Amino acid sequence: MFLQNSAKFLQNRFAEVFYLLGRCLLAGVFLWSGLSKAYRPTAFAETVGAYGLLPDPLVFPAAILLIVAEVIVGIGLLIDQKGALSATTLLMLLFMAVLGYGIYLGLDIDCGCFGPDDPEATAFHDLRGAFFRDLLLLLLIAYLYLWRFANHSNRFCSVLKEV
Repeated sequence: MFLQNSAKFLQNRFAEVFYLLGRCLLAGVFLWSGLSKAYRPTAFAETVGAYGLLPDPLVFPAAILLIVAEVIVGIGLLIDQKGALSATTLLMLLFMAVLGYGIYLGLDIDCGCFGPDDPEATAFHDLRGAFFRDLLLLLLIAYLYLWRFANHSNRFCSVLKEV
């Protein structure tokens, strides 16, 4: 019964609009993040290096790879490209793992989330706040998956009829 009601909720017009808005919001976050870093990739590479996870020769290529991945994922989400949500999930989990590592080490650095010119970066070195923000975005990603599953899976609908 609970599953049937949940599926019905996810199959109404409001849920569809929320899916579209959520996808566009997530796309905007990734595009803003990637493009703001692309403006000054060397400064972003310094932030990546500050975490101490990569040897120096790999820091700049990793920074460029992250910038490109964020822009591609943002565009993919915007046009609802297959695989974009999965790539977004992987990037978000990677970012959360790196932030968690920084929190564990007690690093007092900018998260690097929105590039070197982000006003938040100069005012705060708040890895916990960035981790919490990413957790909220991960919850939005979970909703997008649930909506897709409820609206595009015949198997799911047939399971609900049996319940």
